[in-house]
Amino acid sequence: MSIIKVIIPAYNEADSISKVIHDIPDIVNEVIVVSNNSTDKTVENAIQAGATVLTETNKGYGYACLKGMDYISKLNVKPDIIVFLDGDYSDYPEQLTKLIAPILEENVDFVVGARTKNLREKGSMTVPQEFGNWLATSLMRLFFKSTFTDLGPFRAIKYSKLLEINMLDKTYGWTVEMQLKVLRKHFTYREIPVKYRNRIGVSKVSGTIKGAIFAGIKILYWIFKYSIKK
Repeated sequence: MSIIKVIIPAYNEADSISKVIHDIPDIVNEVIVVSNNSTDKTVENAIQAGATVLTETNKGYGYACLKGMDYISKLNVKPDIIVFLDGDYSDYPEQLTKLIAPILEENVDFVVGARTKNLREKGSMTVPQEFGNWLATSLMRLFFKSTFTDLGPFRAIKYSKLLEINMLDKTYGWTVEMQLKVLRKHFTYREIPVKYRNRIGVSKVSGTIKGAIFAGIKILYWIFKYSIKK
């Protein structure tokens, strides 16, 4: 039986975090919520819902993900699969079994939950998000002959492969860095169409002009960095 752990970065997601945790399938061995300097009841609600809760005071999506990975690295028994999932309830956690199926059944290294248009709730992705996804995946297709269509945060990867790609980004570039390194390493990958709904609360990235701009800069930074190295 494969050991599966979920890492959920969360910044002020008190209204949604319990729903996310409760909808995660029982096949998961541990849910790790990383509170990224939350000032609301995110920590208390996550603990009550049964999650392991860590605190990362440096603000940034990548910082939170790296904190979860650092915790896992110190465990005596390492997982086989790591799933990353947002804490805002925009994804459908119950689709985790569908997401990890290619890893378990076909030995695929990395799977992204693709937020395809026909499965998205109206308004669930902002114009900057849609443009960022189109730009990033178009450039990846151009430079690396990639078949990615989305930078969706709901993703699964073999733990051994996650260690091999040596993730570095601490803020907005986490998802695109991971996909670029998967391409550079020639890992096997798959996209699985997943449902997507309007998040609970306001987005800390796409919901602000500053967040959208910095996310766009990070996406371009990582893509051109790796295209030059190619």
